Amino acid sequence: MNQLTQSMQSNRSALRLASTNNMSREDWLEVRKQGVGASDAAAACGISPYQSQLELWLIKTGRDEGLTKIDPDDMTSPIYWGNVLESVVAENYSKLTGNKVRRLNSVLQHPDEDKRWMLANLDYTVVANEEVQILECKTAGEWGSKLWRDGVPMYIQCQVAHQLAVTGKQAADVCVLLCGQKLEIHRIERDDDLIDRLIELERRFWHYVETDTPPPADGSASAGKALQCLYPKDQGQTVDYSDNNDLCGDFNELLDIRDRLSRLSEREERLKQHIQEAMGDASTGKFIGGEISWKRSKDSQVLDTTALLKDHPEYINQYPKTRAGSRRFLIRA
Repeated sequence: MNQLTQSMQSNRSALRLASTNNMSREDWLEVRKQGVGASDAAAACGISPYQSQLELWLIKTGRDEGLTKIDPDDMTSPIYWGNVLESVVAENYSKLTGNKVRRLNSVLQHPDEDKRWMLANLDYTVVANEEVQILECKTAGEWGSKLWRDGVPMYIQCQVAHQLAVTGKQAADVCVLLCGQKLEIHRIERDDDLIDRLIELERRFWHYVETDTPPPADGSASAGKALQCLYPKDQGQTVDYSDNNDLCGDFNELLDIRDRLSRLSEREERLKQHIQEAMGDASTGKFIGGEISWKRSKDSQVLDTTALLKDHPEYINQYPKTRAGSRRFLIRA
């Protein structure tokens, strides 16, 4: 792509697909199913640490009823606090930089006809500034802040590159509040080569959605959860893969890995017990490479349901609760 073409494309304005003013969360989620949003970008490209392509595909194709939904009012969720603190981060960004910001209450859509599946919600736009036009606000706790040690994590870089692709803007600031007390600002400039690659990968994912074809599982916990959701029940039939060399190879490798893991687990337990014998009643053991803590947790009280039901067997009928079954993956050599 030559420089003139890049300039022409980057100056095109995004389309406004829908206004989010007074839009319910349910309606907003339905609008998001019409394409790949900026927060979907990393998962669509297969590099999200939190969500697999397969789980994202379930959501986009409306097969996500069996997935655990995020409660936006759950005060123990990082997403809840991210939403609560977003305006605080934006306010202090303006205080530090002097840049004025404004909310854009719309779902944006790429202006090109062949990229209308590219959507974006912006946290804020930066007003009347030639150097930067978008503000993305983030928060990170103790665990999440580790991902920011070397700058903006790759999955968030994908999110911002997607926003720049949809809007045609030149730069975005990512303002992150780390552990509730440290504010960092990172500038991300438009990179058309990166955007071209991003669009290529996202288009590949969106083809899975358009053709109603599930993308391959990637070995992540998210993909495992998605497979349980996609195939929640077995039908009782037996399939013979004896003539499928690829699957037979996978099965044999799985047996070998299980065997090695078993032997490693036994070795791990022996090493652990050897150190425990040496520590005795000590609380902490220090080594050249680190330390081990071996402390007793505090006593706690729990309900003895076995004794309760023995004394009051009628309670099982008065307060029934059905626990949904799940498919178990068992291996027999």
